[in-house]
Amino acid sequence: MKTVLSIAGSDSSGGAGIQADIKAITMNGAYAMTAITALTAQNTLGVKSISEVSPVFLAEQIDCVFEDIRPDAVKIGMVASPELVKTIAERLAFYRAENVVVDPVMVATSGSTLSKSEAVEAMKQYLFPLATLITPNIPEAEVLSEMHIGNAEEMEKSALFIEGKYHCAVLCKGGHFINDANDLLCQQGQLSWFRGRRIDNPNTHGTGCTLSSAIATNLAKGMSLPQAIEAAKQYLSDALAAMLDLGKGSGPLNHLFVLAK
Repeated sequence: MKTVLSIAGSDSSGGAGIQADIKAITMNGAYAMTAITALTAQNTLGVKSISEVSPVFLAEQIDCVFEDIRPDAVKIGMVASPELVKTIAERLAFYRAENVVVDPVMVATSGSTLSKSEAVEAMKQYLFPLATLITPNIPEAEVLSEMHIGNAEEMEKSALFIEGKYHCAVLCKGGHFINDANDLLCQQGQLSWFRGRRIDNPNTHGTGCTLSSAIATNLAKGMSLPQAIEAAKQYLSDALAAMLDLGKGSGPLNHLFVLAK
C-alpha cells in the first residue's frame, strides 16, 4: 500500500483539514499519516479560534513519519505562520520528499482567514520550490499572481504567471465563480483544462482539502500529474453527488460514503 503524509490543520467538524485528508487518502486506496500544524475550533459556519503547534513539535511529527514509514507523497494544507512554513520546508528538503502537493490555504470556504500574510510569503519562498503541484482557488490565484481573474482567459494568464514565477506546476481551480467546475493545469508552460460540471450541492466545506489529498494519493500510486488530477476530480464529483447534509450550515462532506474508482 502506498503512503501519503498530510501536513495541515485539524478541523473539529471533520469536514476539512486533516480529517478530510485522511478520508480522501483512505478512500483512494492509500495509507494516511499526519503532521498537524494547528488545532482549530471550527465548523461549516466559520472558524472560532486557531491554536498553532510549536515549530519543534511539528518537526518532530514529520521526523517520526519519515523515519518509520516514508511517504510516497505529501499534501500540505493550512499553515498559519511563517515559522511553521520554514519548518516544513526544511524537513521536507532534508528527507528529499517526493510528490509534494501544496494547497495554499489562505481563506476558508466560510470566509474565515486561515493564514497570515507573512505565512503566504513564506510559502512562496520556501514551499513552492519543493512542490510538484500547487492548487490555488480563484481568490488564492489572484493573490499569487497579483491580478484580477474574471474569465477563462484571465485564469490562463494567471496560471502561466504563477507557474513561471514559482517554477512549479499549478492547478487553478475555477469552481468559485469563473465557470461550472473547470480547473486549469499549467505545467512547463503548457495549459490543460479539466472540465467538470457544477453540482447543485451547498455542502462544499472541505472540497479543496479533498481534491489536493486525492491528487497526492494518485501521484503516490504512480499516476502522471494529468491522470492524478482527472481521477481526483471524478472522486470529488462523486462525493458531492452523494448529497450528504449533516449540519445546519453549509455541511461537511463525509467521504466515507463515497467509494473511490
